[in-house]
Amino acid sequence: MMKRLLLTLLLAFGVFAFGVNSQTTVEPPQFKSAAEEQHFHELLAELRCVMCQNQSLADSNAQIAVELRKEVLTLMREGRSDDEVKAYLVQRYGEFVLYRPVVSGRNIALWIGPFALLAIALGGLWFWRRQHRPVAVNESTLNNDQKDIDW
Repeated sequence: MMKRLLLTLLLAFGVFAFGVNSQTTVEPPQFKSAAEEQHFHELLAELRCVMCQNQSLADSNAQIAVELRKEVLTLMREGRSDDEVKAYLVQRYGEFVLYRPVVSGRNIALWIGPFALLAIALGGLWFWRRQHRPVAVNESTLNNDQKDIDW
């Protein structure tokens, strides 16, 4: 009885897991020209998938990335410039969507912080080395007991 229940649960779990992991194939977009295709791929390389950790929209297979690629192509075909497309996506998803976010007052610490920490660390190292410099020993100032010690 217990074996049957366990087998039924494993089978149900397997069917459920297969259904969750199966992905539908995504048809690539149809471009009007080679220039449009090249422009589309260049723009996608500058945009990050909002779900994936560090993949561009062009590289990601997540469903949100598929939707965003369609949306970017639609915006491009409406005649919007790259900056307008990026501004739309930033307004909707935040600056994370950009691989190279603009420097602003809100994120200035992220741009300057690493260099400031490096400067502070190098300054501290320089100060510490200056304070703990080895002292030169002058034999003329040593007394007779100290001269017998093998340095």
